[in-house]
Amino acid sequence: MTKTYEGGEPLAEVVRSGFVEGVHRGSVVVLDAAGAPVAGTGDGTSPIFPRSASKPLQALGMLRAGLAATDPADVALVAASHAGEEFHLARVAALLRSAGLDPDALHCPPDLPFGDAAREAVLRAGGGPSRLAMNCSGKHAGMLLTCLAAGWPLDGYWRPEHPLQRQLTATVEEFTGERAAAVGVDGCGAPVLAVSLTGLARAFLRLVTAEPGCPERTVADAMRAYPELVGGTGADDTRLMRGVSGMLAKIGAEGVIAAALPGVGAVALKIDDGATRARMPVLVSGLRRLGVQAPVLTEYAELPLLGGGLPVGAVRPVW
Repeated sequence: MTKTYEGGEPLAEVVRSGFVEGVHRGSVVVLDAAGAPVAGTGDGTSPIFPRSASKPLQALGMLRAGLAATDPADVALVAASHAGEEFHLARVAALLRSAGLDPDALHCPPDLPFGDAAREAVLRAGGGPSRLAMNCSGKHAGMLLTCLAAGWPLDGYWRPEHPLQRQLTATVEEFTGERAAAVGVDGCGAPVLAVSLTGLARAFLRLVTAEPGCPERTVADAMRAYPELVGGTGADDTRLMRGVSGMLAKIGAEGVIAAALPGVGAVALKIDDGATRARMPVLVSGLRRLGVQAPVLTEYAELPLLGGGLPVGAVRPVW
């Protein structure tokens, strides 16, 4: 029987005007440079859906299956949860055109851009939702190109039984060191696999410590070289990779994030209620346990809480 995620412990508190008005619970795992656990709390060994934090591993599986992405920027986009800014949309469209495809080939649902500024720009121009603007369109474009390279049918490329998805499942299981406990449907319509936070942290550490030039290191290097393509202007994982040299980071829905630094270690966490506001302060707490220091971490150590447009408190870690 599959072990059920038991839920976590208090990780962050919401303080308003000196009064604690809420607590976010969750689980966090901290591994050292050798992959050994050095800190953590909650349930780090039961399966969760990492959501988009799985994308670096899915990108790796695509490269292994024959995706011919010679430009590292394209690899970064395939691993992205992009904000739908113009440079994201242009690059996804170019990827599709390179294979003779158009956005209608994407299975991800039409959506407005994820980023506030990009979404407002589309609406002001009289536009609406599109498949290109959906934050997973880079991943889906990569899946289509991988199918063409491998000689697999495009029809149903998102289904778990498709050869592409079997390849991606094998890659996730290999790098996490775990069998997927469940297969779900992610927000973009593609499969998402249930693995533990420990497995997720282990996989990220393997990506950043791999030999240069191999597919796993290619993914890590591409994401770190083009962090704006991975997230977008002001995105949490983008800022982390810009602010900490060598850092690989990727957010996922429902309060998930994973980060790894070669020679230092890795952190993976989930906020049980899915609150994104608690995610970064808790990650900073985990990274500081590994001795990581950087100005960007200071900025994220506590997130301001506003009242009347002015700071009146903070979301801060209690773990």
